[in-house]
Amino acid sequence: MNFDTFNLHPSVMAGVHALGYSVPTPIQLQAIPPIMLGRDVIGLAQTGTGKTAAFVLPILHHLRQNPRGCVRALIISPTRELAEQTCEVINKLGSKVNLQSVAVYGGVSMEQQNRGLRNGAEIVVACPGRLLDHLWKGTISLSELEILVIDEADRMFDMGFLPDIRNILTCIMNKRQTLLFSATMPAGIRRLVREILHDPVTVQIDRTMPAKTVSHALYPVQQHLKTNLLKELLNKTKTNSVLVFTRTKHRAQRVAQQLVRSGYRVTSLQGNLSQNQRQAALTGFRNGSIKILVATDIAARGIDVLSISHVINYDMPESTDDYIHRIGRTGRVEKNGEALTFVTNADNGKIRALEQLLDTPLERMTLQGFDYTRPAPDRQPQQRAVRRQGIRQRN
Repeated sequence: MNFDTFNLHPSVMAGVHALGYSVPTPIQLQAIPPIMLGRDVIGLAQTGTGKTAAFVLPILHHLRQNPRGCVRALIISPTRELAEQTCEVINKLGSKVNLQSVAVYGGVSMEQQNRGLRNGAEIVVACPGRLLDHLWKGTISLSELEILVIDEADRMFDMGFLPDIRNILTCIMNKRQTLLFSATMPAGIRRLVREILHDPVTVQIDRTMPAKTVSHALYPVQQHLKTNLLKELLNKTKTNSVLVFTRTKHRAQRVAQQLVRSGYRVTSLQGNLSQNQRQAALTGFRNGSIKILVATDIAARGIDVLSISHVINYDMPESTDDYIHRIGRTGRVEKNGEALTFVTNADNGKIRALEQLLDTPLERMTLQGFDYTRPAPDRQPQQRAVRRQGIRQRN
């Protein structure tokens, strides 16, 4: 089975060949035919399964038949990075198709996006908040929309975007084809599916397991020793590029700052950064000028760097799905990778769930020479100093 089976237009197939695609992934094999028939589709698949091309290729095939110079396809994405990555896939696959696309997200000036829209963009990839800004200002019209894609719907739900999506839907009055992709189907997403999809075809891909080229290890450690352990591991381990995951954006920022003070080439990727800062962090990590990137799960959507040799979970991920997504960033294209996870006693339940998923016990590691008995720093003197300072200011 190859891409010729789908009978895509030669201009679209040119992009397929240019990217070296040969055999469709399972989600592409099952989703592309009903999408090309105009059916509404629910695609249940994780990030990294090839789902972006699964909806981009039929969109390009459909829209190239009758270009109109207005917005005819809208793809809603949860993060700026994923929006940029999706737009990049559209441009590469559609390099021989005469269609304009534009990415729309917050943190940057609206004027550049307005120019892309005025130039006749037919495909818009947008984050919900900035899309609503454009709709309310009248700089985007959805009156000619033919295809709507809601990508990573469960992540949208987690990030609180469901009310925004409902507001966007009130601006789409005409009949359209709707495609919804999600790794899981929480109750809120199921309700949305019932409301906005018409007689949908459901395509479900089994959970993608970690690549066999990735090794897994757990490092039991107390919470206050994690940063010191991270530094020692980086000192004693031969690495290429390293992706470190934390649970919160504040922790990502703090860990990155502590590593910088220790002389590492490191930056963070988290929600408090401006778009220019986020783009600079990604660019430096991709070109190798920055060797360590500390990121949150949400900010890390869209990271696709083949040189990542290690993924280090500074914090245990909340779910097994998040674990698979995180460590899927290493061991790519038959390269070996290592997934190292710091765990505390509070993570025992998550460890059991992960070992059940992987169907194997994970090795518990200790780093030779590291002092695991060091007590937590005494914060009381610092807290008393802060209280005294507050009293002086009030007086």
